[in-house]
Amino acid sequence: MFHVKHPLAPEQVAALTGADAAALARLSLYLELLEKWQRRINLVAASTLADPWRRHMLDSAQLLPMLPAGYDVPHIADLGSGAGFPGLVLALMSGGTITLVESDSRKCAFLREVIRMTGASARVETARIEALPPLAADVVTARACAPLPRLLGYVHRHLAPGGTALLLKGRGAAAELTQAGKTWMMSASLMPSQSDPSGHVIKITAIRPR
Repeated sequence: MFHVKHPLAPEQVAALTGADAAALARLSLYLELLEKWQRRINLVAASTLADPWRRHMLDSAQLLPMLPAGYDVPHIADLGSGAGFPGLVLALMSGGTITLVESDSRKCAFLREVIRMTGASARVETARIEALPPLAADVVTARACAPLPRLLGYVHRHLAPGGTALLLKGRGAAAELTQAGKTWMMSASLMPSQSDPSGHVIKITAIRPR
């Protein structure tokens, strides 16, 4: 487990990500709603709420500079959104169009409430990832969704040709990449996480089955 002596403050996240005052206010409201709903349904691991700006907001926002250039408004599909990380944070900070895919109806109700209260540019699909018609997204994101060999099947289904996947992974990311390479061809980059010294971001393009 990732422990820190001092939780990250909202102002520190703003400094690290370039979030302006309006974006920071929307993220703060999102976090207030998360803490309120967490009392009724299990949205995130309770331990992460001791340092939510690092564990959720920064963890998600670190993908912003990795979004590919060349799109006026990229369509981003966030798979297995859960409580909305990273997709809803990207919606609140990037101005892109985000589709949040989540099969749990209670979590979808939470996501829709956050969208309503914050004005996020996002929509929710209550569906299993593998059953949803292909989304043809410019960017696919996911966090804690599935082991990489299986996750890449979902990514391939919903990613447009020439698109990019940005996947948040833990300490086993390199091993998952090796395993996934047995069934998938791709161009992949493994980058250290800004929010967790044991975490990684995997950037994938040109994915296709072997």
